[in-house]
Amino acid sequence: MKRSVKRTIGLAFLNLFFISICLAGLIPILYAFLLSVSSGSGALTTGLSLLPEKFTLDNYRSILVEKPFLKWLFNSVLLSTGTMVLAMGTSVTASYAFSRFRFPGRTAVMQLLLLLNAFPQILSMFAIFRLFKLLNLLNSHAGLIFIYSGSMCIFSIWNMKGYFDSIPVEIEEASKIDGAGNLTLIAKIILPLARPAIIVTAVMVLIFVWNEYLFATTFMLREESYTLAGGLYQLQANDYSRSWPLFSAAAILVSVPILIIFFCIQKYMVSGLTAGGVKG
Repeated sequence: MKRSVKRTIGLAFLNLFFISICLAGLIPILYAFLLSVSSGSGALTTGLSLLPEKFTLDNYRSILVEKPFLKWLFNSVLLSTGTMVLAMGTSVTASYAFSRFRFPGRTAVMQLLLLLNAFPQILSMFAIFRLFKLLNLLNSHAGLIFIYSGSMCIFSIWNMKGYFDSIPVEIEEASKIDGAGNLTLIAKIILPLARPAIIVTAVMVLIFVWNEYLFATTFMLREESYTLAGGLYQLQANDYSRSWPLFSAAAILVSVPILIIFFCIQKYMVSGLTAGGVKG
């Protein structure tokens, strides 16, 4: 009885500790939101209260109406969607091939891809800039999509290969015995089983492109070509027109689409559709 009471008390304190950590992590987000609905241009006040003296939505109206926020949003959606489709279209088939087939040079290619992914992106920036200038791809969304797809394809292959390795081979063998061809096997058996990994990997690719700043501001030289990350920097580039409430409102708007996507796919992040697929 005493052990049960001690265990209950211990779990209660542990839950309170984790809840406190979560609440502490929400403080910066709450402060950014309160700052976005306040008037003025400063981020700090002399008082102890974090609440704004006057609530207003003028910062959100200014971002959506006076700034090219919707154009930046369109550019980010275009780059994120294009990169996700191109990277996933190539990495799904490649990761399945690396997982299931044993061909000469397989291990060497995987190690080479891992080595390429280990180099910082900034090391290749000058070479890519020269190449883009030669091919007239500066200020081009297509050029950025190719760069993003190449870098994220390596991550996607390694991420999904591990998931394909966890799918029992007996499922494929049973399907072949039932007369399923290779195309039917992949479309109706493998891809549905790998749906959690594919969705999570695709969203991680999308989030990377959504938040990417270095390449987007280097290869996009016009304001109308900026993504949301470049646009946020543009809002703070001028010391004389800097407004932290305006910047906070833009940051909140940038985060909303990603939060919606995350809440929609969170069930796939913990699901394992292959569990119990083959009985021992």
